[in-house]
Amino acid sequence: MNNYVYTIGREFGSGGKDIGVALAKKLGVKCYDKELLAEAAKESGFCAEIFENHDEKPTSSFLYSLVMDTYSFGGYSTAPFLDMPLNHKVFLAQFDTIKKIAEKESCVIVGRCADYALADNPNCINIFVHADKDYRVNRVAKKLNLSANKARDMINKTDKQRASYYNYYTSKKWGDSRSYDLCLDSGRIGVDGCVDMILAYRDSMIKK
Repeated sequence: MNNYVYTIGREFGSGGKDIGVALAKKLGVKCYDKELLAEAAKESGFCAEIFENHDEKPTSSFLYSLVMDTYSFGGYSTAPFLDMPLNHKVFLAQFDTIKKIAEKESCVIVGRCADYALADNPNCINIFVHADKDYRVNRVAKKLNLSANKARDMINKTDKQRASYYNYYTSKKWGDSRSYDLCLDSGRIGVDGCVDMILAYRDSMIKK
């Protein structure tokens, strides 16, 4: 059977990572989140701290066309790659790593524009997880032991950062239903409900 890859975009506090982990466990595959950074660091030869510091961070100097124009750079030691600013190198190294992972195994990938990197993969299912703001505030406040106001500020900042990163690198709109196969409200249906809907969608695709 061909590999199936599930990409999960998520609003902060919606439980997207929890859904990814639960889905991966049910399928018996790996869930890549921070683990993807380690893989990219190993592949590219950069230290892991560089990827941590640039993880889903937006940039104001990246030209969208550069992504596809230089994706065929031929390796991490060639002139086109070496001449790029560091944040470009980090994005392309992650882009390359996502493609390689998808080629070798079925898996779940959380965030990091994975849906864009795998746009040509017919066995990729792209999911976006969202939830009501109050639900997310309560969840983040409880999980991180924060006041409601601090949790709300963190949510607003992180969502803005993720949207800016995604919109810039993919030329699509973060959270827009047209960018995904499934958009799920985790506040209404819960983690298990989201996993069940993803699997039901996958099964319907297999039957076609």
